[in-house]
Amino acid sequence: MSEHWSGEGPRYGRTIKADNGIKAKSKRGDIGATWWSRRFIEVLESFGMGGRLARGRNYARQGQVLSLSLSTSMAIALVQGSRPTPYKTRVAIKSFTTQEWQRIEHALAGKALYAAKLLAGEMPRDIETLFAELGLQLFPATMRELTMDCTCPDWEVPCKHLAATCYLLAESFDNDPFEILAWRGRSREDLLERLRMLRGATRTAVTREEAPPLTKCLDTFWQKQTTTSLNLGHPTAQVRPDAVLDQLDAVPITIRRDNLVDLLRPAYLALKPGEQDS
Repeated sequence: MSEHWSGEGPRYGRTIKADNGIKAKSKRGDIGATWWSRRFIEVLESFGMGGRLARGRNYARQGQVLSLSLSTSMAIALVQGSRPTPYKTRVAIKSFTTQEWQRIEHALAGKALYAAKLLAGEMPRDIETLFAELGLQLFPATMRELTMDCTCPDWEVPCKHLAATCYLLAESFDNDPFEILAWRGRSREDLLERLRMLRGATRTAVTREEAPPLTKCLDTFWQKQTTTSLNLGHPTAQVRPDAVLDQLDAVPITIRRDNLVDLLRPAYLALKPGEQDS
């Protein structure tokens, strides 16, 4: 194939049309249906990439991107260009450090609504404020935080192959906002597990703080509550008769391989309300 000079770097013949590529959902105008995907494109354009990004918009819409995979901090794509072998593109971002992620996770764990919105496929509007309060930024602040490269001969960054990758990456953020956080270094599964652990630890701490130990209330444990001790306006919690067994430390006694507590539980469960006082 002959090489042609276009003022933008070398070109090699016409683009080879790709079959079964990934086509952008947007057919005209801007690419990105949500505020967070559009914000991502706006950030890239703010780095002076606007004109160069536009070169890849048609590539993204024509399905020239054959594959796109996103791992923690890196997106990799294969893009069909003018050569038989597809070009490999990489769009990477500097991950948050372990200490930074710990701060982020504690902040997110303190806002249950944030996790609920993310699970519903929505990025909270003020999440950038949360990151700013931690001295961090969800989206890259400077070009130095990004690494972009392509195996094509064009030395412009981004080339049209990288630009097409960026547009499809933005649309993947539309589908799942967790992918923005994965791009920053924490996968969906790992982040949700950490949030569950942190929220569970918080609930346990609150329960321990509010509920006195059994040893402090043995004299009144079996007494009926009076109306003055109830939390009026809320349903009264039912205390299971076998709850006292769960307050005990582990009892290292077994009878025919059965733990003593397990053997006692049916007897406690057989107690009916009112029988404790008889």
